[in-house]
Amino acid sequence: MPKSRVIFVCSGCGQESAKWQGKCPGCGDWNTLFEQTVAAVKSSSSRKIANNAPQPLPDIEITGNERIALTMGEVNRVLGGGLVPGSLSLVGGEPGIGKSTLLLQVAAQMAELAKSPVLYVSGEETRPQIKMRARRLGIEGDGLYLLNETDLDNIIAEMDKLSPSLVIIDSIQTVYAPDIEMAPGGVSQVRECAARLVTWAKSSQTPVLIAGHVTKDGAIAGPRLLEHIVDTVLYLEGEPFSSYRILRSIKNRYGSVNEVGIFEMKEDGLRQVENPSEVFLSRDRQNTVGSAVVPVLEGSRPLLVEIQALTNMTSFGQPRRTANGLDFGRLIIITAVLSRRAYLKLGTQDVIASATGGLHLDEPAADLATALAIASSYKNAPVDASLVAIGELGLSGEIRNVPQIERRLAEADRLGFKKAIIPANVRVKSPSPDFKLIPVRDIRQALRESLTPGIDGEAPASEETI
Repeated sequence: MPKSRVIFVCSGCGQESAKWQGKCPGCGDWNTLFEQTVAAVKSSSSRKIANNAPQPLPDIEITGNERIALTMGEVNRVLGGGLVPGSLSLVGGEPGIGKSTLLLQVAAQMAELAKSPVLYVSGEETRPQIKMRARRLGIEGDGLYLLNETDLDNIIAEMDKLSPSLVIIDSIQTVYAPDIEMAPGGVSQVRECAARLVTWAKSSQTPVLIAGHVTKDGAIAGPRLLEHIVDTVLYLEGEPFSSYRILRSIKNRYGSVNEVGIFEMKEDGLRQVENPSEVFLSRDRQNTVGSAVVPVLEGSRPLLVEIQALTNMTSFGQPRRTANGLDFGRLIIITAVLSRRAYLKLGTQDVIASATGGLHLDEPAADLATALAIASSYKNAPVDASLVAIGELGLSGEIRNVPQIERRLAEADRLGFKKAIIPANVRVKSPSPDFKLIPVRDIRQALRESLTPGIDGEAPASEETI
């Protein structure tokens, strides 16, 4: 009988230690080491990858398809073109966001395309419950096999017996290896189960998708090492009261990261949004105070996003700054630049800024549009509804260049916008003869070019005060 041993494992990064420490030696977090009892396991329990001998690169042949393209183009985009044989992908998201719905739809599509079995393993729902969900989604399920099992050894045995074209595990926190003396969902269990699934996927050249729960902070539950084990990490995001869902890639060994797919949750499941920019724009933007539009890049896709802002006299001594979908630190910088360089008296104003549609913007290209929305609300002067703003805002008030402006302008022209404020040091051509480019050097010039007379008859501030 193998002897058990006591170790201390970090709940954040999975770092193991022989004794307890207040600070994790791996990630540096405090009070994250927890005592665990594990039994020594033999290495024979893990499967070895076939053809493990060294081989010259020119002699290596790629057998089969490099990627398996699904009928859901948004999923293919996020994956980098489709599923890669032998890959292990992790799909995370909050409870009820639609992970199981998305995975069941992917399984049904794969069974129809590959004309071979697809195995859906669930440790959370019974087979009749999954059948009820499939009926609601309109899935017939030909070639789709359901398995209720949490023992990893039994799961791998069924995978070997069925030889599926795709395996889905829902979820990794419910699966356990019987030779690990720890409850399912623990650090050692999640790490060992993921490692064995990776080995099986590589040896059989079968793509595997696993679902993962998230913590209160929005991170995948379990050790961060789990995200390093898998090949692709996808997050399914969405606002609690919105029907739209965003599938985002934050790690992809076979494609670009930060790609997004836009879906709408309906009664019959997740449906692709053909024109995502319309999701983030209001239908009628005429004479709207505190609103500006910016073309942003999510991976390789340009999207037009509306940024709204509201300023109001503070009721307390300290003015508040609130950001929703925007980086809070950048909002502080933009507010300070407007106060110091554009002479807007925001020191007594609460400033609230939001990116509509549930999208989270991190790139600096949204700085100028955010500044215009704040200034528009403060001066009660709408931004021209036919205008988009592109540019990073510097601390001295200058408008700086951002990458791939041509693609952003083309998307704005396609959706009917007629003007664009861009940095003055950029040399680009207009996407169409009717599209006007307005180069600006600083934030004061941008305000003069964009703000129109207010809806209450008040004109924008003069050049001396802007």
